[in-house]
Amino acid sequence: MPLLSWFNRDADLTRAARTPYRLLEPVASLSHGDPDSPNMLIEGDNLDALKALLPYYAGQVKCIFIDPPYNTRSAFEHYDDNLEHSQWLSMMYPRLELLRELLSEDGSIWVTLDDNEAHYFKVISDEIFGRKNLLGNIIWQHSVQGKNDAKKISLHHNHLFLYRKSEAFELKKLPRTNDHNVNYRNQDNDPRGPWRPGDVRSPNFRENLRYNIETPSGKTIEAPAKGWRWSKELFLEKVASREIVFLDDDTRVLRKIYLSDQEGRVAESIWFGNEVGTTREASGELASALPGVEIFATPKPERLIQRVLEAATQFGDLVLDSFLGSGTTSAVAHKMGRRWIGIEMGEHARTHCQPRLVKVVEGEQGGISEAVGWNGGGGFRFYKLGVPVFDENGHIREGIRFEHLAAHVWFAETGTARSTRTKKEAFLGEHGGIGYYLLFNGILGDDSKSGGNLLTRRVLRSLPKFDGPKVIYGEACTLPEEQLRELDITFRQTPYDIKAR
Repeated sequence: MPLLSWFNRDADLTRAARTPYRLLEPVASLSHGDPDSPNMLIEGDNLDALKALLPYYAGQVKCIFIDPPYNTRSAFEHYDDNLEHSQWLSMMYPRLELLRELLSEDGSIWVTLDDNEAHYFKVISDEIFGRKNLLGNIIWQHSVQGKNDAKKISLHHNHLFLYRKSEAFELKKLPRTNDHNVNYRNQDNDPRGPWRPGDVRSPNFRENLRYNIETPSGKTIEAPAKGWRWSKELFLEKVASREIVFLDDDTRVLRKIYLSDQEGRVAESIWFGNEVGTTREASGELASALPGVEIFATPKPERLIQRVLEAATQFGDLVLDSFLGSGTTSAVAHKMGRRWIGIEMGEHARTHCQPRLVKVVEGEQGGISEAVGWNGGGGFRFYKLGVPVFDENGHIREGIRFEHLAAHVWFAETGTARSTRTKKEAFLGEHGGIGYYLLFNGILGDDSKSGGNLLTRRVLRSLPKFDGPKVIYGEACTLPEEQLRELDITFRQTPYDIKAR
């Protein structure tokens, strides 16, 4: 597969791995609503924030929507969007790697861009997500008003790339409206109701589907070049049920596609502004939600995000936006009953996202609120990035709590996330037939030098039992190697044996 080369590419390939694991520190004064809400609004650089989320959310995010800087060579007030191509690629590549790790196997990522970087993005995303996992490049009509001052072509679209994590992802049908049913009629009073004509030819050549058909009047219709869509037996059944009919004096064949059989509609590759909103509509939504606050230059309308979440998620799924901007993705996810994580750097998390999401929790009626019946509720927790878990020498920083290190050990060993609500005990759990333990910060109630952080015979007897091979992390081990082998125990010393993924 062709690869894209740029300045600093080699360093960028390992940047995600070299990014330190940081703590996420709650800010109670900026949190709002239900104190037990799973929703997270994170302030800080999204590369650091994504790495901080991995031990807790790896493989759990159902849908990612991001609207990264477009690299338009114009200085927006809220973002320095004037980046060279190589700098833009250096920014995006490690973040896409981390986003992929956070996606569930049946998850998807949706990315909006314009022509400045869209095609470069596709090449690096083919590399990271796999070329076969590109499901489409959707064209979104972001404006309808012509630009008479345009020096080239008046542009009215953005790209919306859709990649899946794996074949486990299923694109959901979108709701139908009357506009989608205009071609269905019932001119022959078919008891099954309105229908539209469909093709009877096979889209791919199949020799066993090549057979001649005898019509009710005795005429013969020869097989098309690639054959029919069905076996001869099934074809004749559809003729008998009137699903297949002959026209033009029995010289033409068509099948009926019934409106009653249509459950929703497949998402199409062009999304028009009158259906999903425009940038102007989005600006109006923000002006209403954040009066007096300077809004971003290219916001996304709530209806656009609504369509993405309709196609990619269901109630209760986890949605992530690591370029949250003015908070639209989290606002729409909240109104649609999805869990969400939003990341925004600098003051914008406090000046734009937080106040907007407070209003959503309190039941604001802008955007899609009326369409989805939103009346308020729920809440979110506000977080800022804290110190790295490990210092520059690889040692565990003073003040790191057991649950922080447990999450990192579990993720390093299993590649899966550890719930923040998991019971606090030395036995971390079983994965792949192996039991994992962590002795740290006196988890066994003994802080003495010879106590709970060291693997001794006494400590081993006190550990929760697990029938199978075990991996035990601790500061030191007094058991001889022969006994460890006999007991099928692998001892790893903290912090030296904790490997970052």
